[in-house]
Amino acid sequence: MELAFKIIALVVYFGAMIGIGLYAFRKTTDGEDYMLGGRQLHPFVAALSAGASDMSGWLLMGLPGALYMSGLVEAWIAVGLTVGAALNWVFVAPRLRQYTQIAGNAITVPSFFGNRLHDRSNVLRIAAGLIILVFFTFYVSSGMVAGGVFFQSMFGGPYLTGMLLVGGVTILYTLFGGFLGASYTDVVQGLIMLVSLIVVPITAMVVVGGPAAMFASVREVDPTFGSMVAGGTWVGIVSALAWGLGYFGQPHIIVRFMALRSSRDAKYGTVVGMSWMILCVLGAVFTAMAGLAYFQQNQDQQLTDTVNGESVFLDLAQILFHPLIAGILLAAVLAAIMSTISSQLIVTSSALIEDIVGGFGVKLGAVQKLWGGRIGVLVVSVISVLLALDPESSVLALVAFAWAGFGSAFGPIILLSLFWRRLTAAGAAVGMVAGAVVAFVWGQFQPDVDWGWFGGEHLYEIIPGFLICLVLAVVVSLFTPQPDKKAMEEFDDMVDSLATGEARDRSAEAASA
Repeated sequence: MELAFKIIALVVYFGAMIGIGLYAFRKTTDGEDYMLGGRQLHPFVAALSAGASDMSGWLLMGLPGALYMSGLVEAWIAVGLTVGAALNWVFVAPRLRQYTQIAGNAITVPSFFGNRLHDRSNVLRIAAGLIILVFFTFYVSSGMVAGGVFFQSMFGGPYLTGMLLVGGVTILYTLFGGFLGASYTDVVQGLIMLVSLIVVPITAMVVVGGPAAMFASVREVDPTFGSMVAGGTWVGIVSALAWGLGYFGQPHIIVRFMALRSSRDAKYGTVVGMSWMILCVLGAVFTAMAGLAYFQQNQDQQLTDTVNGESVFLDLAQILFHPLIAGILLAAVLAAIMSTISSQLIVTSSALIEDIVGGFGVKLGAVQKLWGGRIGVLVVSVISVLLALDPESSVLALVAFAWAGFGSAFGPIILLSLFWRRLTAAGAAVGMVAGAVVAFVWGQFQPDVDWGWFGGEHLYEIIPGFLICLVLAVVVSLFTPQPDKKAMEEFDDMVDSLATGEARDRSAEAASA
């Protein structure tokens, strides 16, 4: 009977996601709608969508598990991500929204690079599109693997069935609903995640006797739990904080900024997005603490995942709640996984149709782009499913690299594009490629010696990758001819129009003149 209640909750959740996708299908009429929602995304939707598509299962499983096993020293990554997200909303969102419309009405990150830097060769656009296509295909596959493993562990069904079910439902609403379908479902999924990360730790805290009893039990289990330095190294702390640098270059996150109705909406989005993120992170922290206290007080019960502690949220949900409620709470994990998959599918499809196909000179009409986008989603989905057939697939190892790779390759170029008018196409191309290569090579390197007071821990590859990209992009730009007059005028237009939120596309005006 317990399994039946969980299945009911799962069916209701899947049905709601498909229903939202069909609703978005009716509002999607052309390629720009499919890839960017017609630039009419409400900031509340954009904020929750960015948060939900960013966090994935890490927020409900990875972070509580790391805190459960090692204490608050593992919270530095959450601090870095929160600061990075806030800086992204405050500094990148308004300028990117304005500039992408002014610079040829760019609807993807690679097309923005090409239009912003007036790269007539399309090399920059195609290279960025290929980076997105390759790594997000594997990233999507890893999400499907996670969905299959979750289904297998929670419902006892076959891995393949779970993977195909989670992947199939996500593909279905993304295929028809496009960017709007992914964004609207992200809102529901983000709210499910938020409610779950409030309800579960509060209930567990009450069960263990309240905050004072919880803290006392935590101290009995781990006296150093509250220390943010115990057991850590400077290299580890810096590496954890550096995850925040990745935000500036994540295509599936910053595309939400491009879809806002106006650059002025960024302030609203900042408040909503950061409130959601801070509450969720605090919920994850208290989930770990409440879990430690609960299992310390109830030693006849044991955590399912005793190696990584990543089942603490799942175990508490199933122990403390009726199976139907537990099923809804467990859907939060699927929500986190599916929101990330859908966002990455849209970005990957857009890169394939808008940047790679378009970059080679193939002209597509509005309706052709719409159906081309859907075909792109289908193609990427099929490849990702084939890669995910093996639950032990090595593609999971690419997830951390994808974050570092995008952060290193795209992050500095996004920032320089928005804040430095002297950036050139050559500088951006050299920096982008160098950042990606350094992140990849450094990611394979493990120090063989102890670095003294720095510790012997691996330095996260986004740090050298980001710095190399930034330095080379600046140096090469200074040694190459400055951008043409029109590029400089577009930059000035972007800066001048920030106050009003009104943007005009000079290219479209010239074409119609």
